[in-house]
Amino acid sequence: MSDTSDTSELKTAHHLARNLVSLRHTRALTQDALAKAAALPRSTIANLESGDGNPSLAVLVKLAGALSVPIDELLASPRALVRRWPADEVASRSKGRGVSIRPLVPEPVPDEMMEVMDFEPGAVMGGTPHLPGTREFFTCLDGRVNLMVAGEHYELGAGDVLAFPGNLPHSYQNGDALQAARGVSVVVFAKAGV
Repeated sequence: MSDTSDTSELKTAHHLARNLVSLRHTRALTQDALAKAAALPRSTIANLESGDGNPSLAVLVKLAGALSVPIDELLASPRALVRRWPADEVASRSKGRGVSIRPLVPEPVPDEMMEVMDFEPGAVMGGTPHLPGTREFFTCLDGRVNLMVAGEHYELGAGDVLAFPGNLPHSYQNGDALQAARGVSVVVFAKAGV
């Protein structure tokens, strides 16, 4: 091999190492967690992050899938990982009666779900029960939102936060017939085996 080819391979290995570490940290993943998500040995992740690895295409595909990025983002020269989503590109869905939900963060976040919830006047929505050990946080941003958790009533105004076990039956209601309300729901899922 020529010196140019050796230099190019070293740069690519260095780029992969830096990008892999950066992407893993951005997603709050340990090497073990990434290895499990990619169905690879942890030693493979450690070798790649040290710049010593020479991964096959199959390994790169698994890593890219586990990190939800294209392969070229793993191999490219490191750059600021900045992306802008115009509002109309962030998917929104309706749930219940008069509630619109969209992701707060449009990229996957391990073990969490974060959503913005817009309540029309008088809107009502049943919550989705989660596995035991799941914790849910609801922050009221505007208006007033009533939550029922396991038969208990909680009224939240702007800035109020309610935390509760996500496996309990719960529902949301905008009790105001004239004013819309808005909140953010953050669900922290129970870890497997905990």
